[in-house]
Amino acid sequence: MLIRREAAGDIDVIRAITSAAFARGEAPGQTPAEATLVDELRAGPAWIPTLSLVAVTPVDEVVGHVLCTRGHVGRDPVLGLGPLSVRPDRQRRGVGSALVHAVLGAADALGEPLVALLGDPGYYSRFGFRLSHQYAITPPKPQWHPHFQVRVLYGYQSGLRGTFTYPEPFDRT
Repeated sequence: MLIRREAAGDIDVIRAITSAAFARGEAPGQTPAEATLVDELRAGPAWIPTLSLVAVTPVDEVVGHVLCTRGHVGRDPVLGLGPLSVRPDRQRRGVGSALVHAVLGAADALGEPLVALLGDPGYYSRFGFRLSHQYAITPPKPQWHPHFQVRVLYGYQSGLRGTFTYPEPFDRT
């Protein structure tokens, strides 16, 4: 498996993978909110092309996708991770882990201070994510507290505190 940047020709397959990964019994023809979110993020100012990565097989078949977009803690720029999507027939085979490791490494190399996400602490703790309150960072919605996490990177400074804000398209999900 190879992790590479998203290419223009990957957009439709990313939408299909995200739709399949997040399908929860939607009505036929209805797209899961996460797939729409990726499209809206891609079209907005928070999009960071270098942090939209795909996992591909040796024959360049896309099987997973992850992205980080520009978020903020107070007024300070940080990153928000997600959605993370893996084709259902490739889940539980290390694809998601490889994507998370790659996007965190890329974000660190860019000098970003931290990455925040809403997700299962049991899964994301293996990548160094910790509950956000440990860093005095507040989730955008109080009910997210038990699942809102932060991974500090090389550019982190301890004075970075406050409420995290996702890019505007997240407000519609």
